[in-house]
Amino acid sequence: MSIAKGDFIRVSYTGKTADDGHVFDTTDEDVAKASKIYNEKGKYGGDVVIVGSGHTVAGLDEDLIGKDVGYKGSVTIPPEKAFGVRNPELIESIPINRFKDRPQVGMPVEIDGRPGIIIRMIGRMAQVDFNRFLAGQTVIYDYEIKEKIEDNEGKARGLIALYIGKEMPVKVNDGEATVEIEPELTYNQRWLMTKRQIARELIENTDIKEILYLERYNKDMLEQKPTGK
Repeated sequence: MSIAKGDFIRVSYTGKTADDGHVFDTTDEDVAKASKIYNEKGKYGGDVVIVGSGHTVAGLDEDLIGKDVGYKGSVTIPPEKAFGVRNPELIESIPINRFKDRPQVGMPVEIDGRPGIIIRMIGRMAQVDFNRFLAGQTVIYDYEIKEKIEDNEGKARGLIALYIGKEMPVKVNDGEATVEIEPELTYNQRWLMTKRQIARELIENTDIKEILYLERYNKDMLEQKPTGK
């Protein structure tokens, strides 16, 4: 059966720029290491996404529809369906005394809560590009549809892993999903910001009616120091 909007699928991919083939994202651990973008805390092997829900760039999301499980292929995506069109108005000149460290070309910075990259130094001013990463660039995604996930427990585990980088134990019974949460996630900002979104997407795209997040503690857990940020 062909992949349709709303399906939960596991997809592996490698994203690269069309002009020079620079790899900027991948679910393949070996490719990540070879491309020097490996993250030891990253999750590799493929992501679970809901087709049509914006979990990937629009051009890839659209290309998934109508394909079959096992499909391997590539799609070339223009800026407007990738990371956006480059806006010259988002390049601003900032006095160097606004920076905590001495500004240098290529340095990532944050000004008034906005992330940017220094692209040029002119006297005592630094030009900062506040455009989104890869804005204005055509990109290519090589991808493979690994599987279509049918069971609600698998859907919940996969979606949680997509958002926080690790799977959690999930049990579904009579429309209620119980997710057992590791205690350190209490202090994890990424989890605190996404748990509501995860619940909403599961309720909207499955027959799960209610999500219960369960925190379990014992003596050993309480003696451990928090590690989340």
